[in-house]
Amino acid sequence: MSFVLDNSVTMRWFFGDGKPHELAYAGKVLDAMKKASARVPVTWGLEVANVIARAEAKGLVTEARGEAFLEMLEGVEIEVDAATFAHALSGTLQLARRYKLSAYDASYLELALRQGIPLATLDADLQNAAKKAGVKKFA
Repeated sequence: MSFVLDNSVTMRWFFGDGKPHELAYAGKVLDAMKKASARVPVTWGLEVANVIARAEAKGLVTEARGEAFLEMLEGVEIEVDAATFAHALSGTLQLARRYKLSAYDASYLELALRQGIPLATLDADLQNAAKKAGVKKFA
């Protein structure tokens, strides 16, 4: 089984913060990755890097903590979708317009729609858009 992994879930692993049900969901997704493969749009890596860099710059985490997290990510199965760019100015843009999402968030929805797989996200706007678009939430 495969699913699309949104950065909102990934960052729960990094920060370990949020509401109890969000942390439980993020943990469940990480546990599922032992048996399922996560797919991400090519922008995912930039989003992860941006959040880590900003958290380090604000003194919320150390560079060592960021590096340790990146090592953890290397140990899980994450498949980067090479076709993200080919869809950015067509399907992704249309989804961003239709559901009033950022292009980054729309790229996760576009990937889930194109591949017909569920979406693992904690982002409320993305969850609502996915539901309207007929994309199942990874559970």
